[in-house]
Amino acid sequence: MKIVIVGAGEVGFHIASHLAHENKDVVVVDKNADALRRVSENIDVQVIHGSGSSPVVLMEAGIKSAEILLAVTNKDETNLVACLMASMLSSSTKKLARIRNADYDDYHEHFQQHAPHIDTVINPEIEVVKTIDRLMQVPGAVDVGEFADGRIKFIGVYLEKTARLAGVQLSDLPSMLGDERPLIAAVVREDELIIPHGNDRLMAGDLVYFISEEDKLYAALSVFDKHAQPLNRVLIIGGGRIGFRLAALLDQRSIQSKIIERNPERCSLLAQKLNKVVVLCGDGSDQSLLAEENIQDIDVVITLTDDEETNILASLLARRMGARKTITKISKFSYLSLMTTIGIEQVVSPRLSAINSILQHIRRGKVISAISIKGEQAEVMEAVAMETSDIVSKPLKRISFPKGAIVAGIIRQEKIIIPSGESVIEPGDRIIIFATRKAIPGIEKIMAVKLEFF
Repeated sequence: MKIVIVGAGEVGFHIASHLAHENKDVVVVDKNADALRRVSENIDVQVIHGSGSSPVVLMEAGIKSAEILLAVTNKDETNLVACLMASMLSSSTKKLARIRNADYDDYHEHFQQHAPHIDTVINPEIEVVKTIDRLMQVPGAVDVGEFADGRIKFIGVYLEKTARLAGVQLSDLPSMLGDERPLIAAVVREDELIIPHGNDRLMAGDLVYFISEEDKLYAALSVFDKHAQPLNRVLIIGGGRIGFRLAALLDQRSIQSKIIERNPERCSLLAQKLNKVVVLCGDGSDQSLLAEENIQDIDVVITLTDDEETNILASLLARRMGARKTITKISKFSYLSLMTTIGIEQVVSPRLSAINSILQHIRRGKVISAISIKGEQAEVMEAVAMETSDIVSKPLKRISFPKGAIVAGIIRQEKIIIPSGESVIEPGDRIIIFATRKAIPGIEKIMAVKLEFF
């Protein structure tokens, strides 16, 4: 599979890295020589210096033989023109574009049906607001993914020292919890991702990923000593585009919401467009302002300014002053691994949201969705099992999946099955597969050759 990536920024760099590890043929195009140098020095891919909106440069990149074009620069206009040129030069190439400006929101479908004929438009700001919404609704979760139209949840929680499962061997879970136990898909311990087996133990401090049906979610969370709490008051720090999108969402619900923005002109605009949300003009990292707003009574503080350091400081300050929960926006990937160390557990990243959205569209086979977790060390994919596949009609324990991959869920019409070794996949089932980065090429091969009929 050949993929042309227009844009060598953080999103382009990390997608290129992800795909290079899977031995894809990747070409990265950018006008920024320093950004290209970073790519070429760290990733085994081809780089081309030039504008991705230039037909000459796209031809040099081999657009006619490319299966996919990813336009992910930080300029919407460049991404749109790159897709337009690619459509003219190679109509068979699948095109994905990152489009962030809200002015284009109502035109996404038009872009698909008419020139520039973009197959998928991805707005990371919309995706990150969806992520924040999911995190607010799941108590104690630091990572939340959804499959089967939300009927299956993929949840990451930290195991506290006092948790009843701390030190418990996985093989003992059936006797402790019975048939209602959640399926534990992965454990992250000291920054290492582990696919657990029966003789492994859960340890305090582990980040545990598990699968649960939607209607059993709170029961599953209680197993990890995470309990539902009412969400009544939300404080948003930062009234930019993401802050506004989130405030507008909360404005439609019976949740008391406030938004702090330091730019007076922006505050005026927010006040005009938002009905029930209280708009405050000030510095969200100002301790006296937070005290005046009774921060100790706030259920969730969400820091969404354009400054990473301000978001981190405001979140730490809010927690220290008594806020029950914080969600922090971080764009720099280099910061993500440090957050837990300094006491920030719930983090969202527009760039990571964009990567997750892009991954599901570049996987071979009938992949419906894909979520990258733990610094892209692994993925969770939802795919359709075709009747031509030899994985159907026999127990899972008799199927040779790559090491580091497991089937974590089966959706059969309206029925959701948390599988065991005896479970049998039937044609048309939607299956959820968890796979480490090393196992992804093997899973892709199965999905392309066996799950999908050519």
